[in-house]
Amino acid sequence: MLEVNGVAAGYGRFGVLSDVSFSVSEGTFMGIVGRNGVGKTTLLKAIAGPVKVSSGAIRLRGESTGSLDPSQSAKRGVSLVLDRKGIFRSLTVRENLALAHRLSAGRTQRWSMTSVFEMFPRLSERADAPGGGLSGGEQQMLAIGRALLCQPDLLLLDEPTEGLAPLIVHELVATLNRLRAEGLTAIVVDQRLETVFDTCGEVLVMSRGSIAASGAADDLRRRGDLLQEHLGV
Repeated sequence: MLEVNGVAAGYGRFGVLSDVSFSVSEGTFMGIVGRNGVGKTTLLKAIAGPVKVSSGAIRLRGESTGSLDPSQSAKRGVSLVLDRKGIFRSLTVRENLALAHRLSAGRTQRWSMTSVFEMFPRLSERADAPGGGLSGGEQQMLAIGRALLCQPDLLLLDEPTEGLAPLIVHELVATLNRLRAEGLTAIVVDQRLETVFDTCGEVLVMSRGSIAASGAADDLRRRGDLLQEHLGV
């Protein structure tokens, strides 16, 4: 599904990523963990288009995405959820979802507004409420629902559980596992290690803009020495 080969990227003259390489098979959930500032969000943005690659290559289903802007990347099937950002606060939940669905014209329709409401019953209950009036957890549900209605082949989630109550975290983890069971391909970045280990089959550990370690989630979960070295936990 996704190949990242020797990628370097950053912001202007400030480099963040250096020689990052990995691949994600179709139907796989890949987790990325690491301390703040090591380049996890920058990597997601490089895959989705907001950050341009200065060297190396990123390929989606064998086709280069390096020169695509975010809208073109979305049309190719990449949806990026940056925390709870991106929802239209003045539009209702239903309007936010309808807009995303409209933008997916021409793509295979795997998800509908009905299926999103079934996945997130709270959104159904608040369908006519403005996005800005939702709780943090509800806004995250809306952001993920909007991303799904763009009909992605690859879903990129940046800190989906940050700042959320434990009950909401539990619901989101259950939703991610459901999407994984349905065959969606995703990359999940989260500071909460349990979220990554409980939803992803493979995990990358990032340090200083590069991949420091990788492996099966169950194996890395037991590597206390590695987690202590690169995450301080």
